[in-house]
Amino acid sequence: MGLFRWWKGIWGRPGFELGGLAAEARYVVLDTELTGLDDRKDGIVSIGAVRMQGGKIEIGGAFHELVNPTAVLDARSVVIHGIMPSQVETKPPIDEVLGIFMDYVAGTVLVGHCVGIDLAFLNREARRLTGGTFRNPAVDTLSLYGWLRHRFPENPALGAALPGLSLFELARLFDIPVAEGHTALGDAYITAQLFQRLLPLLVEAGIRDLKSLLRVGDPDRQAENLIGPKGQAHF
Repeated sequence: MGLFRWWKGIWGRPGFELGGLAAEARYVVLDTELTGLDDRKDGIVSIGAVRMQGGKIEIGGAFHELVNPTAVLDARSVVIHGIMPSQVETKPPIDEVLGIFMDYVAGTVLVGHCVGIDLAFLNREARRLTGGTFRNPAVDTLSLYGWLRHRFPENPALGAALPGLSLFELARLFDIPVAEGHTALGDAYITAQLFQRLLPLLVEAGIRDLKSLLRVGDPDRQAENLIGPKGQAHF
């Protein structure tokens, strides 16, 4: 199916039932690897994602695609993700991968760690190719973590003094195994496990329906959630 025809079909699909339980919603946990963090000139090198039904990670059916980026893949980014130019030179461009990924995430809530960065790049490509953006609601695990720190400061994983708030640092606090290397799919799986650990704490804090989850996990509220009521950072 052509991307334009596909997008017209997706655009007409019904919205989410925001009153439904967060523990029963369908999620796609995603991560991207990039040539850099400038969404005006850098590009996507790979996309990795796993599906979740409520708090259950679906092991089969993961999404992982390497992308031949239009931006230069230089040494500074290779050091981070380990993807060499030779590995992507025969891979499809984002124009071919994006429609497949949009189909993969259709009807789900997107979850990521600092997911606003991933969405900035994905939406840039979506606007270029379709004139629209991803319609999926999104939840940021860092926003969730910051919100929960206010509620459960006695919890060892939530009340810890942190040198930083990277995915790997939070994963270690929750005893989630972390490998040394970065891959989009590996990081998506770690993020899914982090989200899995946070969901019961959110229920305990009264966050049960999807609408409430989207409110406290809003990527745009990340800074607000990480700052205490007296203007003090939580790390």
